[in-house]
Parts: sequence; structure tokens; C-alpha cells
Amino acid sequence: MNIETVRTIGKKLLQEIPPQKKFLRTPLGIGASGDKTYPVDKFAEDIILAGLDESGESLTIISEEAGVKDIKGGGRRVLIDPIDGSRNAVAGIPFFCTSIAVADGDTVGDMELAYVVNLVNGDEFWAEKGRGAFLNSEKIHTQQDEVFYLTAYEAQSPYRDIPRIIPLLSESRKTRCLGATALDLSYLAAGAISVFANPSPSRSFDFAGGWLLVKEAGGVFTDMNGDPIDSAGIGLKKSVSLLASGNRWLHEKALRLLLALRNT
Repeated sequence: MNIETVRTIGKKLLQEIPPQKKFLRTPLGIGASGDKTYPVDKFAEDIILAGLDESGESLTIISEEAGVKDIKGGGRRVLIDPIDGSRNAVAGIPFFCTSIAVADGDTVGDMELAYVVNLVNGDEFWAEKGRGAFLNSEKIHTQQDEVFYLTAYEAQSPYRDIPRIIPLLSESRKTRCLGATALDLSYLAAGAISVFANPSPSRSFDFAGGWLLVKEAGGVFTDMNGDPIDSAGIGLKKSVSLLASGNRWLHEKALRLLLALRNT
């Protein structure tokens, strides 16, 4: 599995899922992760699975919709979020993507390749372990100074999550809840976002690709307690909260703000 294989899949997705299309809002049912599956989720997943099958490699797929599926007997883990931001997509909000990550092992720390494609404007983000992170073939780096220019966050349960991150949001010049974790982390890797926080536990296919992108671009990625998430298991269950920052100074400042609230 290499970056060109997944980029080929990305090009197919961009051809088949035009951003201006009105997607059906009626869910098909509940996917393997426990969330609603919309027709666009299933359509994107079918394209990805067909592309991976055509690669000829032995792979173990972990996908939000289909669950765990072996191709040619199984092998390296491929984590797929066919449409990250599917509620944005069906609502007509132009901020959604596909995320594909490959691991040679059972933990987040085993990630070796990540690919995220913005299905609205065609931006392609990818990273290979030890080789850096890229946006449209240009090497990218995270923010280098200590200012909270823009803090992005996810609030799965707003009444519970937002109070937990209020100190961080209050210290930020701008805040955004954009609704697609993989894209949030990708743009953080490119230096457009200072910090990303998600207080609720997330599934590995939601953030695995973003984790590698942020790390390879020079950022810091832990849970909301400041503990590394490298040992978090790969699977369909929700596992860890997320805190990603452009650099260690931003991360330390964010943790001080978050942990001070907890200790009051």
C-alpha cells in the first residue's frame, strides 16, 4: 500500500461525489460504528473498498459503515471514514472529506500512511511515517508561534463538552466547530488551525489519519489529560479524547487552561 494507491481512490471519489450535489437525507440504517449511515456514506465506502480490492494487497478493513472486513485473507489495517462530516454533506454544508489511514499493527502508534481528501475543494493531505506531511504535493508544517489564532473543536454533546473547553475557547482569537474531525486535523497540520479539542471519546478511524498528519507536520497530539494516545487500540469503539496543537508551547498552554478548570 502506498500513497499513489489511495490518491487514485481519492480521484475517483472526487469524480463520483460532486460537492454541489444534493445528497439524500434519509439514512439507510445504522453502520457498524453505531452512527447513522446515509446513502453518500455507503456510496463512498463502495468506491473505497473497490479501489482497495483492486490493489491486490491483503488488507484488514476497519470502516465506519461496514465494520471489520478482510480482503484476500487480511493483513495491514486500513481505517476508513468514507464521509467524515456526513451530516454537513446531507445538510448542504460544504465541509466534508474522506479519511484513509494504514497501520502495520493494532495501535494508533502503528500508523504509517494517512490520506485525507476534501471532497468540496479537492485538497489532498497525506503523510507517510518518517517522511513528512503534504498538502497537494507541497510539504506542510504546523503553526510555529504561541498564539491561539484559531481553535477548532468538536462537541458531540454540546451541553457536556463545551463547558469543559470554555477556558481554551475564551483565550482564542477565533473559534470554530466545523464538523469534520479529519479535516480539522489536516488543516491544523497545514498551520491554519492552532489547536483542536474534542472532549468526548473518539473512534480510531475518526482521528488516526489526522494523528499521523499532525505528528509528521511537527505538531503535538495527546488526549485531554495530556497523555499520549499512541497505544490506543484500533477498532470501532470510542476510545480517547483528543487534543492536538501546532507545537509544544501551544499544547502546554492549552493543557494548563483545561486542567485548571478541572481542578477548580
